[in-house]
Amino acid sequence: MAGGTSLGRDFGRLWAAYAASAVGTRLAFDAFPLIAITVLHRGAAEVSALAALGAAVGAAAAIPLGPWTEARRKRPVMVAADLVRCAALLSVAAAYALGLLGFTHLLVAAVVVAASDIVFGAASGAFLKWLVRPDDMVTAQGRLESTNWTATVLGPPLGGGLIALLGPVATVVADAVSYVLSAAGLRSIRAEEPRKHPAGRPPRPDAGDLLTGWRHILAHPVLRPLFLHTVLVNGLIMAVAPLLAVLMLGPLGFPPWQYGLAFAVPCLGGLLGARLAGRLVARFGRHRVLRTAGTLRALWSVGLAFVHPGVTGLLLVMAVEFALIACTGVFNPVFAARRLTLTPPDRVARVLTAWSVTGKISIAALTALWGLLAAATGPRTAIALAGALLLATPLLLPRREAREETEPARTP
Repeated sequence: MAGGTSLGRDFGRLWAAYAASAVGTRLAFDAFPLIAITVLHRGAAEVSALAALGAAVGAAAAIPLGPWTEARRKRPVMVAADLVRCAALLSVAAAYALGLLGFTHLLVAAVVVAASDIVFGAASGAFLKWLVRPDDMVTAQGRLESTNWTATVLGPPLGGGLIALLGPVATVVADAVSYVLSAAGLRSIRAEEPRKHPAGRPPRPDAGDLLTGWRHILAHPVLRPLFLHTVLVNGLIMAVAPLLAVLMLGPLGFPPWQYGLAFAVPCLGGLLGARLAGRLVARFGRHRVLRTAGTLRALWSVGLAFVHPGVTGLLLVMAVEFALIACTGVFNPVFAARRLTLTPPDRVARVLTAWSVTGKISIAALTALWGLLAAATGPRTAIALAGALLLATPLLLPRREAREETEPARTP
């Protein structure tokens, strides 16, 4: 699991495709809300609805696509998801250029992109399980995680510059192009998955297939606590993000550039954590690293309740975010590898779809709930409560190591 482990040329092509789409996504960070504000002149309520409804409706739309994805070869599904996202984004750019862009169009595009994101994630997880040996899974996930954090550091500031030079839809076009590059990279992979149903068309999923992913998760002694832990942690972390923005940019008087700096620089911690994950697993084992990183990442968010004006307040936020993101950078690839190895190959797409759908809906619900809580008690109190609840989430982590499926998905 050393950093220099070779995972083969096909993984390299998959990694390059992932990098292209990750950079595009981060370049276009918050592009739709920005367009809604600057082009369509919408207010805070409509912008919030765009973010919440786009994610929630997209997640709901992706539910029946889980069994559909499971029954097909995954690489063509990934290419199709890339091209659908590209088309949705280009439709926004074209409507803007023709003076026809409306809020409904933007909302529909957000739903299509959100649903395609879930389909792509489910298919790519299943494809990765088939392509990479179980012993190399943490290394593979660590490389993808490192790429994600690198794109997170570089993408938003570069996207801001691109918008300043070329206008509000420039990053949308760049994101669309990134999906074309991703699709091309996926098409270049030489390994061919076996056909799922060589004798004919895949069977049409029935209603029970829609719930298979959740059934498997909730019945599994390790996946169930991991599921509850990750959904709750991610939901609480994301729920306080808008409240912290209101607090820092409002009463505390931080200028926007300092607010952006407070969250851009700590992403380097994610890159560091992801690069260390494989080495830590090689030395201490997956279960110990998973529990330790999962526990440590829950300890920091409560510190955000003590943010105050000035340089020391800015440094406090950066230190808390750096520690949180570094621990997350270690946790995520180990967790993602564990989830794949504990899921049978014929259920991966449905499990990942169920996981992603639940996560997105939970984030939307907790964000709305914490907005109401902040309105009643103030943002600082709401942030403190989320941090206090996060302190209890390590209790949900699995306490025992489970037997993993060690059968390789294919022979290299």
